[in-house]
Amino acid sequence: MERIGKIFFYEDKNFQGRLHECTSDCTELSSHFAHCNSIRVETGAWVIYERANYMGSQYVLMRGEYADFQRWNGFNDTIRSCRLVRHNSSAHRIRVYERPDFSGQMVEFSEDMPAQTEQWHHRDICSAHVKDGAWVFYEHPNYRGRQYLLEKGEYRRHGEWGALHAAVGSFRCVHGFLNDT
Repeated sequence: MERIGKIFFYEDKNFQGRLHECTSDCTELSSHFAHCNSIRVETGAWVIYERANYMGSQYVLMRGEYADFQRWNGFNDTIRSCRLVRHNSSAHRIRVYERPDFSGQMVEFSEDMPAQTEQWHHRDICSAHVKDGAWVFYEHPNYRGRQYLLEKGEYRRHGEWGALHAAVGSFRCVHGFLNDT
């Protein structure tokens, strides 16, 4: 049985103002609210997007409360689509590569890396293979900057996970329903 996620969008900071509840993927949220200044994730892990149809800057939110858009590293209060992150593995494994097409030096990780250069010694990750689970790449160390969701599969170049550049400062596992017991 597939579990249902639940996320609440609020127009104002600190969970005030107009409210919209979402329990499934939504390609267009603008009919429900004009802007979004706080979010509460009750169940699941969600990726929210600044543009409709899962386009634009993305932010991965796990269960918790985000009292203003800076809490999810947002650049502004615009959210136009969202989707539930689906994965069915309690294990998390990712292989990162120094060059495109899975070439050059490779290292496999199974835990969060708040400053990936401490273990990887390269600022750029040019390709990746997600073996298990789902992961978020962050542009800067300590889970800051632009975010990119990588679900199970192969990413031969950084553009395949939506990045303009191969720079990755940190990354972490996405924990959704498996940790929501």
